Amino acid sequence: MEVTVYPEYIDVRIRAANEECFLAEAFREGSARHDLNGMYKSHGLYLLQHVFVIADGKPLKGALVDVSRPADQSAIGSTNYRLHFPLPLEETSPGMITIRQTVLNEFEFTPGNRWEASYVVRISQAGGAAQEGLLLVAQKPLEFACQWENALAAQPVTTLDSRLLFRAYLRHGVMHILTGYDHMLFMGALILAVASLWDLVKVVTAFTLAHTVTLTLCVLGLVRLPTWIVEPMIAASIVVVAVQNIFMPEQTRGWFRLLVAFGFGLFHGLGFASGLLEAMSALPGVSVAIAIVAFSIGVECGHQIVVLPVFSTLNLAGRMVSARGGHDITRYYSMKVGSTVVCLGGLLYLVAALRHEPFRPWQ
Repeated sequence: MEVTVYPEYIDVRIRAANEECFLAEAFREGSARHDLNGMYKSHGLYLLQHVFVIADGKPLKGALVDVSRPADQSAIGSTNYRLHFPLPLEETSPGMITIRQTVLNEFEFTPGNRWEASYVVRISQAGGAAQEGLLLVAQKPLEFACQWENALAAQPVTTLDSRLLFRAYLRHGVMHILTGYDHMLFMGALILAVASLWDLVKVVTAFTLAHTVTLTLCVLGLVRLPTWIVEPMIAASIVVVAVQNIFMPEQTRGWFRLLVAFGFGLFHGLGFASGLLEAMSALPGVSVAIAIVAFSIGVECGHQIVVLPVFSTLNLAGRMVSARGGHDITRYYSMKVGSTVVCLGGLLYLVAALRHEPFRPWQ
């Protein structure tokens, strides 16, 4: 997303992945089937309803002025949209610009698991320096302070704040885990079977390493799988690990469990990449590496926020039972009962993933 602020209006140019367009067309109630050109234009009108520009606290009313395919062959899987947001005649040269978006956020893939679109943003005043590499997601708007007294004197250069970029992707990685019950269910199934802190560290590390590998490969365009394959595999991973906990507890530790965590972690990485792929690939140079590292660290932090309290609680409960002279059956029953609940959740997710196959325009 490229945003240019002029004294009289704000220009917003969006390069959106066509997958985003297909999803919106498939899930929007009452939407008519169009040919490709009609569908791209329809998505431009949809973007106009879900991208919000606010100048000094006042929402601006926009218009769709252009829909075109990119000339760059490397971006052939996307479409360019241009939105125009005029400022009121009496309120030109705004001081603070706020950009929000809720693209795809009203659609549920499964109950409680919403689709989301992510945009890398380049924003500037006309003729002035630009800030690049900013991340715009539904949970957090972007703010840009205009400095009109310095705009004419500023050189038209681009600045990329690596620290700001790192913080944005780190936060998004944490929130991706805390708001994604599919990943939490999978991690929950892994936690219920570990016997020691060292086992926990190894399993979580194997999972993190795996999803970082596939996320990197996806962003670089080396590996890509469609959502209708990835999402059922993620759901199946939850079921498989939970069933293993219940019926094959002897195989829930050691190298076999690490291979399971790593193997399914590869598919979870593809799931992470589906929301951030286009956004990360739009970053320049070394910024891609910063974004991947920051997001992966954020995912790891999100995991630890979840797994450490659960693991500590189970250990504490076991020690309290043992201290009273009883046998420590806490972990055994928590694994059986907890894994049963996780398995049921995974089955519901799997059914939903198989039923919600995205619209394919070539059919």
